[in-house]
Amino acid sequence: MRQKKESVLPVRWNDEALPLPVKVYRAKYRAISQVLDRCPEILDRIHEDLRKLSKGGRRGREGDFTSENILRALLVQSIEGLSYREAVVRIAESEFLQDFLRMRKKQVMDHSFLNKCFKAVRPETWKTVNELLAQDAVCRDLIDTATIRTDTTVVETNIHYPTDASLLWDTWRVASRWLGRARKIEPSSCRHRFHDRKIKRLYLFITRYAISKSKSRRRQVKAAFRALIERVEWIVAIAGEFCDASRSSSNLELAGVALELRSFLPSMRTVAATSRRAQLDGEKVPARERVFSIFEPHTELLKRGKRQKPTEFGHKVLLCETPEKFITDYEVYEKQEADCALTESVIRRHKALFGKTPEVLAGDMGFCPTAEKFAELEELVGTLAIPRRLRDFANKVLAKWQAFRAGIEGTISGLKRVFRLIRCFFRGFKSFSSAVGLGVFCHNLIVLAGSS
Repeated sequence: MRQKKESVLPVRWNDEALPLPVKVYRAKYRAISQVLDRCPEILDRIHEDLRKLSKGGRRGREGDFTSENILRALLVQSIEGLSYREAVVRIAESEFLQDFLRMRKKQVMDHSFLNKCFKAVRPETWKTVNELLAQDAVCRDLIDTATIRTDTTVVETNIHYPTDASLLWDTWRVASRWLGRARKIEPSSCRHRFHDRKIKRLYLFITRYAISKSKSRRRQVKAAFRALIERVEWIVAIAGEFCDASRSSSNLELAGVALELRSFLPSMRTVAATSRRAQLDGEKVPARERVFSIFEPHTELLKRGKRQKPTEFGHKVLLCETPEKFITDYEVYEKQEADCALTESVIRRHKALFGKTPEVLAGDMGFCPTAEKFAELEELVGTLAIPRRLRDFANKVLAKWQAFRAGIEGTISGLKRVFRLIRCFFRGFKSFSSAVGLGVFCHNLIVLAGSS
């Protein structure tokens, strides 16, 4: 079984002869350690998820690292903005960080194990520990939750810009690769030949001449699209037959290939069907019926009216913060909702978390509900500082609260730059939500560390 924590005597570091940036760096981690020690319920919740990684077997062997070691290693990785491999090297080379992790001269964990630990912690757990941290900060009068500002942003998934041609090529090369591996394991499992170079030439021809205005070239592009779509539909059908036939196979390696390929099949079929509808039938396919990546099928297309980036691919994230820049609430939406539909839920969740509604809720015009709903929400909140029309900005009181609301833009920028939430490099919506939760938690720890 995995232990929750160990009693380790901290090292007394002599920082007098060190440069000022090093002193500030160490003071930050010491303050974070004090915040974590003041709220032991955080480690309890993380331990509930991490102890499942080490059941100990029949002999009851204990895990090499405690849940406290793992939690603090994940915090170092996120705060430093490093990959898991780089974070492990940084910890191994720094005795100070090893003391922060309370490693007791242990050998540093492997980067793959650290990644496995991150995936073991559920998104709901990160949300819970953020709420525990907020409640502890309120009890210690470190933050004031009477005044709240809110906004939404987009965290992108790690995909290339999706076009019908590129998605068709992704479908072909992935299906061809896995079917080729199956043929090496058992030649009779797939007797077809796949001409990858011919298909790639079709894809490159479409990519090069898709913007051409020549009528003859447009006809050639449409013919190439027809050929590419037909070939992709053919290989997807073969992949489906292979997966069905491999269910009764006694070859475990072949079954593993079929299991991996089966996870891609729904997205592959959607790509082939929507490409035919859009490119051959001339139909305008709605975004909700499309797949924007066969590797990240949960990705959504979002248009938020930004001039520099009119179209984004990822998920909408809602943030609520106090004047101290502490994020009291966040939400990651698998299916996007309009900002105006989120205002009531922000108020309800705030009341459930802190026992009362905020006295001031500031948001931009996107959060403005209908007139009837606006009047209803004004009764719940002392001041609903959300402009309903442009002339509302001439109101001095509302203009003041809108200036306050603008402060959350800096927090969003910090989350994206410092904690790498501009793009999530994890696969799957679960890990996507966990990455956002970890980033918000680290941000809040630094805010509290600076105020203590």
